[in-house]
Amino acid sequence: MTAEIDGALSEAKTAVEPLRLLAEDADDLQIISAALQDAILRPIDIVWEKGARTLTIAFSRFCWECGGTRVMSAMQFGDVMGVKSRRLPRNPDATLELLALDFIPTEAPSGRVILMFAGGGDLRIDVECLDAVVTDISERWPARMAPTHLDDAGLDEGKTV
Repeated sequence: MTAEIDGALSEAKTAVEPLRLLAEDADDLQIISAALQDAILRPIDIVWEKGARTLTIAFSRFCWECGGTRVMSAMQFGDVMGVKSRRLPRNPDATLELLALDFIPTEAPSGRVILMFAGGGDLRIDVECLDAVVTDISERWPARMAPTHLDDAGLDEGKTV
């Protein structure tokens, strides 16, 4: 029975294709945001190539779509005009947990991509136009634990947790 379960788990892991997503508008970016929720990275994993106008970020992504695993993923933004951070740790090996991404349009087609991290820090990427890709770049491995989120649907108003 254990061999059957192991075989089924192995098949399930290989059945999921590597993630490959492209964002050219705010709706596309929301799909990427959902896929990258709870991704872990370090400040050193953020590379801005000013001359090439690209920003590349490497993540350890929790695979919500296949559960219980993580995978290394890379995201690259093109047409980057500037990058600023706020309240992010200066230690290059500090751990950052990505909560969400958002796109704030300015003068079309320009805008700002905001990466929001646990603890209140964020990264602002000023782009000439939204041009972002995400792809998985490694095999999956078992996650030590699944990310958890408070379910505020059952909380009473006025109570704090």
